[in-house]
Amino acid sequence: MALADTSAILPGSWRPLRLATLVGLRWLAIVGQTAGVLFVQFGLNFPLPLTECLMLIGLSVLLNLWVIFRLGEGYRPPATVATVHLSFDLCQLGALLALTGGLQNPFSLLLLAPVSVSATTLPQRSTVILATLAIALASLLSVYHMDLPWDPDARIVFDRVYVIGIWVSILCGTIFIAAYTNRVAHEARQLADALAATELALSRHEQLSALDGLAAAAAHELGTPLSTIALAAREIRDEVPEGPVREDIELIMSQAARCREILGKLRSLRDTPGDPFASVPVSALLAEVIKPLEGGGKVISVRTGAGSGTEPVIRRNAGLLYGLGNLIDNAAQFAQRAVLVEASWDKLALTVTITDDGPGFPTDLITRLVEPYLTTRPRSADSSEPGGLGLGIFISKPLLERTGAKLSFENEAADGHARVRLIWPRAAIAEA
Repeated sequence: MALADTSAILPGSWRPLRLATLVGLRWLAIVGQTAGVLFVQFGLNFPLPLTECLMLIGLSVLLNLWVIFRLGEGYRPPATVATVHLSFDLCQLGALLALTGGLQNPFSLLLLAPVSVSATTLPQRSTVILATLAIALASLLSVYHMDLPWDPDARIVFDRVYVIGIWVSILCGTIFIAAYTNRVAHEARQLADALAATELALSRHEQLSALDGLAAAAAHELGTPLSTIALAAREIRDEVPEGPVREDIELIMSQAARCREILGKLRSLRDTPGDPFASVPVSALLAEVIKPLEGGGKVISVRTGAGSGTEPVIRRNAGLLYGLGNLIDNAAQFAQRAVLVEASWDKLALTVTITDDGPGFPTDLITRLVEPYLTTRPRSADSSEPGGLGLGIFISKPLLERTGAKLSFENEAADGHARVRLIWPRAAIAEA
């Protein structure tokens, strides 16, 4: 069961920052830097290289104005351009710190800000580049910098060990923020992509269901005019002698009858096993699910009837059909020759097991099967199959659990044979 257009949903994909975000962050830095410099110079009366500091801040202002008028705030720069912007911000901040005490300046921790922005929004390579640049700047600032602006009559001299401690803290903070924040953001993007893929899958089934309803409505509306055409043609035929005209009228009647047969089939869609909202025996449900998966070179068989009590009647929905289809398709992908789907029931529960004769679940991954983008198959950038992206089980599990099922994953034998077991309480089936 293919997922509708997941080619744009790739694991680890990043969303380009809007230029307005970078510009807004830089304006915030400009305001903060300007206020800080002016307060230290005129509020605290501490000596500062004011002209040089304002020139560095002015560079940020000019860059912001240039990109706004040249590109527009709605522009989404590629990762390389965004990395260059953040690198500029790092270097500008490093130059300001060099003029105002280096690592002795309490605002030296702001070197971590561009790294955190990159870790949450840019690819890992960009984050590594910016983290390396931040560490290099911190190292330079620990050695090369002007004196910390302070009261000339009460100068403070920091011990070298203290400065080294600040450098180590910035180093550790940069590495931690770059690694942790990037990982958290990566997982968040994966989850968002997987949920988007789920929505696409459900949307496809909903569209098919809507088409069924539209077809039935069209059949109902077209039935009357076709009956009128057939009646009028019959009356004309009775008044026309044998000949070419009579043959044409009989052709019209036969084609009208054929149209009525087609419309009759469309009208009955809601009463056939094709109706995704009909209640059907579990054997019919499983037969319908595996039908689109046949012909792939693997034998998919269904075995039902084991157990006691009457056969459960289950209400179909898009999530149930899609979830079961994904699991069976996943088993067929890894099977060597055959997949067996078994259904058993008693007075308390319905159990469905899906077993293949393949290598089985990897023992080190069996507890992580429900994670997104977990797959042992090579991924293709243009794959439209959920399993190809490692989303099959991730999508199927919540869809099936919503119907009341409980899923478990195991290997039938030591040499493989993966088995997925689904258990529905009878009460959940009745409420479904």
